[in-house]
Amino acid sequence: MLNAVKGDRLEALFTVALAVGLRQSEALGLRWSDVDLDSATLSVQRGLQRVDGLYVFMEPKTQRSRRTLTLPRPVVAALREHRSRQAAERLLVGTAWQGEKWGHLVFANEAGEPLSGFHASRRFHALLRLAGLPTMRYHDLRHGAASLMAAQGVPARVAMEILGHAEISTTLNIYTHVGSELQKDAAERMAASLWADA
Repeated sequence: MLNAVKGDRLEALFTVALAVGLRQSEALGLRWSDVDLDSATLSVQRGLQRVDGLYVFMEPKTQRSRRTLTLPRPVVAALREHRSRQAAERLLVGTAWQGEKWGHLVFANEAGEPLSGFHASRRFHALLRLAGLPTMRYHDLRHGAASLMAAQGVPARVAMEILGHAEISTTLNIYTHVGSELQKDAAERMAASLWADA
């Protein structure tokens, strides 16, 4: 999937979604003031949704949804490249640039205006199709992030904080669907610890 989006204008959006599991509204509501590339952090402060044809900034879904996340190095690199691309677009658009009006969104259209969730999802589906990958919903990036965290042994409590879940049960429900390979690995670890000579 990462190879499928490589070089696309929205590569950083899909990379962030998969790496830290942001909700689509959270990603589309990010402003550059929420991102510190030098310290590799991103703060979720709001969501952006389209309501009755108008873009509206909304409070995060839950109290835990307002959070600061540490970004993996490849995500920081993707965001730096995205910022450079966006600066070039701003120069091309000139006085028609609308970025100030919207608070300098990280993921905006070429004129600095909000990017619709429909447009982001449609682009994601097109890239998957071009790469010959199975169809996925944009939200599957968030589930993918949770599953990858489980597969890498990230404690459920830490994943809960990263994903901004209000309840640990939500995270644990995702973790329990991770798959038989992890169950097999767990069984082998238990055998090694209980029957070291087996």
